[in-house]
Parts: sequence; C-alpha cells; structure tokens
Amino acid sequence: MEEKQRKKIQRSWMLYDFGNSAFATTIMAAVLPVYYSTVAASGLDDNLATSYWGYSQSISVLIVAVLAPILGAISDFTSAKKKFLQFFAFMGIIASVLLAFVGEGDYILASILFIVGSIGFSGANVFYDSFLPEIAKKDEIDKVSSGGFAYGYIGGGILLAINILMILNPNWFGLPNTTVATQISFVTVGVWWLIFSIPLIKNVKEEKKNHGKSDQSYVAIGFSRIGNTFKDIKRYKQLLIFLFAFWLYNDGLSTIIRMATVYGSSIGIGSNDLIVALLITQFVGIPFTFFFGWLATKITAKRALFITLFTYLGIVILGYFMNSALHFYILAICVGMVQGGAQALSRSIFGSMVPENKKAEFFGFYGISSKFAAVIGPFAFAFVGQVTGNSRYGIISLVVFFIAGMLILRRVDIEKGIEEAKGTIDTK
Repeated sequence: MEEKQRKKIQRSWMLYDFGNSAFATTIMAAVLPVYYSTVAASGLDDNLATSYWGYSQSISVLIVAVLAPILGAISDFTSAKKKFLQFFAFMGIIASVLLAFVGEGDYILASILFIVGSIGFSGANVFYDSFLPEIAKKDEIDKVSSGGFAYGYIGGGILLAINILMILNPNWFGLPNTTVATQISFVTVGVWWLIFSIPLIKNVKEEKKNHGKSDQSYVAIGFSRIGNTFKDIKRYKQLLIFLFAFWLYNDGLSTIIRMATVYGSSIGIGSNDLIVALLITQFVGIPFTFFFGWLATKITAKRALFITLFTYLGIVILGYFMNSALHFYILAICVGMVQGGAQALSRSIFGSMVPENKKAEFFGFYGISSKFAAVIGPFAFAFVGQVTGNSRYGIISLVVFFIAGMLILRRVDIEKGIEEAKGTIDTK
C-alpha cells in the first residue's frame, strides 16, 4: 500500500508538469512569440520586435530571480510550499487567459501579461522542484525527475498540437480566423494548466516541520535565511561549483528555448513552419527524456549531461548558419533530443547534493541560478540583435556560455557532493 501510494503521489507531481508545460510550449516557445511579432508588434521592424520580446523575457526572469530565494526560504520556514505553488500557478493561469484580449499593436499589453504569466510559471516551479526530494527515494530521483519532464513534453505537446490545428484550420472549430483561434489557444493554456494542477493539490502532502514561533515578519525571516544560506552554501563546495556551471550552460539553454521562434521569424522562416517544428520538438523529447534518464544509470548522470551539452553546442553553431525551414526542422529535432534530458539531469544532480533540511531553501538557489542566467542570455541576444541589426550575431554568442559551463562542470565531483550533503565528510 505504501509503495502504491508513493507511486500515486509521484504521478500526481508529474501531472502538474503535464499541465503547466502548456505555458512553456504554447505561450513561451511557439504561439505567443509568433503572435507577438506578427500581430501584437505589427508595424515595428522585425529586429526591434525580436529585441522587445527578448527584453520582456529578461524582465520576467529578473523579477523571478529576485523573488525565488526569498520565497524558497519563506516556504521552507513556514512549511507552505504547496500554498505558494498554488498562488503562483493561479497567477500564471489568469495571465494566460487574459492574453486572449491582446490585439494588433498591443505589444505593451502582451509584454506585461507575458511577464506576469512567466512570474507565475517560474515562481510555481521553484516550489514544484522542491517537492522532488520529498516524493522520490534516492535511487529513483533521476527516474522521477526525468518522468516529470517527459510528462511535460506529452502534456505540452498534446495541447500545442490541438492549438496548431485550431490556428491552421480555424473553420474546423467554427472560428472566423487565425487571430481569434490564436487568442482562444491562450485561454486553453490556462484551462489545461488548472485541470492538471488538481492531482498535485489533492494528493501531494507537504512534510510539516515545527520551526517554532517568531516575532519577525515572513519577509524579514526570508531575508535572514537567505543571508544564512549564502554562508551555508559555501560549505557544500561541489554543490556550489555545480551551480556556477549550471548558471552558465543554462543561460544558453534557456535562451534557445525562449528565443527560437522569434529568431526564426526574424530571418524569414514562415509562422506555420516555426510552430509545427516546435511541436515536433515536443514529441521527439518524450522518448529521449526517458532515454537520458536510463542512460544516467548506465554511464552516470554527469556523463549523460555532457552529451546533451555538446549537442547544444552544435545546435548553436548550426543555428548561426540556418537559412531555411528545413534547417529549422532539423535543429528542432536536435533540441527535442536533448532539451528534456539536460533539464532533468541538472535537476536530479542538484537534488542529489542538497542537504535534507535545506530542500526549499537550496532549491531557491537552484531557481535563482537558472533565473539570473536566463536574464543575461535573452538580454544579450536582444541587445546584439538591436545594435547590429542582425539576430545571427546574438545566437552565436551562446557558444561562450556552453563552453564555459562545461569546463566548470568537469570539476564537479557528484559523489563527494552527496557526502558533503550528508555531513559525513569535512566540507571546510
């Protein structure tokens, strides 16, 4: 019964990824970027629209980066991870639905709603990730982490497929045109996300801890714990080294995810090709995410992660020379092969080196690492594209982040990091 109940809890946790990944696919990666450049930012120069989209990305992740460690520390103190997850999830859900009111020339409204939605999506993920060590045993954490991403690929891919059909053939759904179909697709994201959040809210129980009472406000407690975390994390040297590596290579990874369709649009690839290619990415990602979860058990998670990062390095280089829809399709397939694996392995490697009593707090640092990294990439991409008038120079700059990240990752000793987290060796 206990085993059966644990599997049910793990499935409920994964189903949240199934639901919220619709935001990542339809709004963050595929449909909204194209709608932003062709409708919301109509009348603006293509490179300027790309830059404004990049700046919107940077603003949203910067806000989340500032909030993540504070919220992680507060949630850890109050044992309120689930409450915070629900709050941010509903923020993202509502913003997704309101995107339906964005029309021609409304790029400012589109940017604001995207920023609010991204804060909700990313903020909720800080708390979602922090549940992983609670619901999975040590020997199954890689498998469960990979399973969450695989569920995300399936859920995000299914709704994206439905939305693509709706956008390409609005008359099949009784809709007057593509614009209305696109606006309705934003509503479906909110509904989908809400429905598949229910199992987690209902079945995943948070570990309750008695931290005692305090006269300080939660904000003061949060800042105080952040200060302590900055001191504490220095004791876990391997975890700290991994975070630096993750920060760098994730900068490149997250920029590719966020900027791919806008970049493709700026170099003349058609809207339909862009959206369909990203749908292919989703479904290619399903088996390969499971594959890398399996591969990690055979060659170690670190070596499997290196394979994904070398592949990304090739993707960036080829992306610079891309000039046709066929090239975009090929690169979309390559991204699908390694995207889920890179993210899942990074999360599980980090989780394996986190001390038991610092879960939410240290996952807040994991969040801030990825979010601050994600500020730099899109901003650099946008700035270089705006200054040079050519987005190709922006994408090739990502090579630096992947190479630097891999060089630092080579220094990480995961087994030693696990022992440091247990406190069985001297971490000074």
